[in-house]
Amino acid sequence: MPSFYRLIWLMPAAFALHIVEEYGGGFPGWVTHVVGGAMSAPMFLVNNAFFMAVLLALTAWSGIARTTTANAVLIAWASANLFWDFLFHVGTVPLFDRYSPGLVTATLLYFPISVAVSWAAVAQHALSPRAFQASSAVGFVLMGFVIWAGLYHFAV
Repeated sequence: MPSFYRLIWLMPAAFALHIVEEYGGGFPGWVTHVVGGAMSAPMFLVNNAFFMAVLLALTAWSGIARTTTANAVLIAWASANLFWDFLFHVGTVPLFDRYSPGLVTATLLYFPISVAVSWAAVAQHALSPRAFQASSAVGFVLMGFVIWAGLYHFAV
């Protein structure tokens, strides 16, 4: 199994491909017309540029610092952007009876990368099982906030 500190760099790469798939698949329009929220293409790009900048910064911090704190913060942020987003895409397909733009990369990249990073984090002692669970729970809350705020309350 590759090092946790090598695997974490797969997350920003997968996120970049996911952004391309969502944008090309019309995710902002899907949010507006299928989900009942509101999202413009410029807001989609601004939000995702911010999310990518944070993910890159946290990945670099974790890779350089190699501390429990850096790893926990990275897992919290990355789990929201990858694992919990995978579940969002998978869950919205039956919920809305429509394809969710981003489903392909979420399924083929987000899920296996999340599993590999999670396993490596615990197996290689980058995080204890309890710290990993707590970080993932924070990621769940972050994803919930992004859905609540970004799709229904502050979107333009």
